[in-house]
Amino acid sequence: MSRTAGTPVTLAKAQARRIWLHAQRLDEPAPFGDGPQATQAAVEHLGYVQIDTINVIERCHHHILQTRIPGYERAHLAQAQSIDKTVFEYWTHALSYVPARDMRFYVSAMRRDWRRRSAWFAAVPAADLRRVLARIRRHGALTIRDIDDDVLVEKDHAWASRKPSKRALQLAFYKGLVTVSQRAGMLKTYELAGRHFGWQRPPKPASQGEVLAHLLDRALRAQGIVSLDSVCHLDARRKPAMGRLIETRQRRKELLPVTIRGAEKLAHWARPETLDRPPEPKAELVHILSPFDPLVIQRKRLELFFDYAHRFEAYLPKEKRQFGYFALPVLVDNEIVAAIDLKTDRARRQLLMRQFTWLGGGSKRLHKRRIEEALHRFERFQLAT
Repeated sequence: MSRTAGTPVTLAKAQARRIWLHAQRLDEPAPFGDGPQATQAAVEHLGYVQIDTINVIERCHHHILQTRIPGYERAHLAQAQSIDKTVFEYWTHALSYVPARDMRFYVSAMRRDWRRRSAWFAAVPAADLRRVLARIRRHGALTIRDIDDDVLVEKDHAWASRKPSKRALQLAFYKGLVTVSQRAGMLKTYELAGRHFGWQRPPKPASQGEVLAHLLDRALRAQGIVSLDSVCHLDARRKPAMGRLIETRQRRKELLPVTIRGAEKLAHWARPETLDRPPEPKAELVHILSPFDPLVIQRKRLELFFDYAHRFEAYLPKEKRQFGYFALPVLVDNEIVAAIDLKTDRARRQLLMRQFTWLGGGSKRLHKRRIEEALHRFERFQLAT
């Protein structure tokens, strides 16, 4: 039945979950295929893949991609970033890999919003910025380790560096003057953006209206059903304008209002075609999710759809943890049934389970067998070189 007439739709949570899981491509075994091109396809579909420094298991950008690409290899992301140049690093709600095809939607942020990233940057002397750019221009791409002639300063923050050049490099990165041309763990190699991408000049920046439309379309593609909060995650300043864009699309019948049972107070929207062709539930799928996975990172949305309140407890004292230092939600079909605190012992080449917290319904015995099979696959990925 066509929904283009604009009739509001009410969905049970189970239906809403299936739509979101399908949009996240977590309801089929290998939605992006295999090989290096699958990495590009996954980043382009999701819109971003978050980067984080924690590595008690494999870092989250590799974990997120492997969840959707069973044959994923770390070299595939390196190829996309450094050789094919189809992805690049920049800030979304956090530092992330984003599609190079979307570069123009970030150019305005590079020109204006870099000041919002950190108060540190206002203190970077212009001479330091010029010096580090000149060094890259003359000698080629470099890492912070290549700079050994800095006059060291005292740290003013626990995460700061004593090298003034590091702050200058970060400022150049957020201003779009340099890009991360390759990454080894968390060690970044910086190159002039124009030289890396082969530009004569940077892409023309998208207008603010185009940026808003891009963000809304990205959310609709990767979330299926959206709310104002989910489109503007950690970006509250855009909400008034985004609300107006959603209203405009609703008037044009391009979006339909959606009510989720049990969450009637929070407005949601979806494209008519998303509701016309609801995904069929699939079985035999188990995913051990990163806490930085796009399905998990918006905690309130996750709880609303899945009745599961994820706790990120890495920064809590041990006595206050419920799920463990780095708990990973376990998705079985369309339910989150457990949280597992894992750690990779790289010296002994083992994946260690520090805590298993059962959360779900259904057959615990059957689910645990399937989870154990998924853990074996996950261990092979963790230990692969």
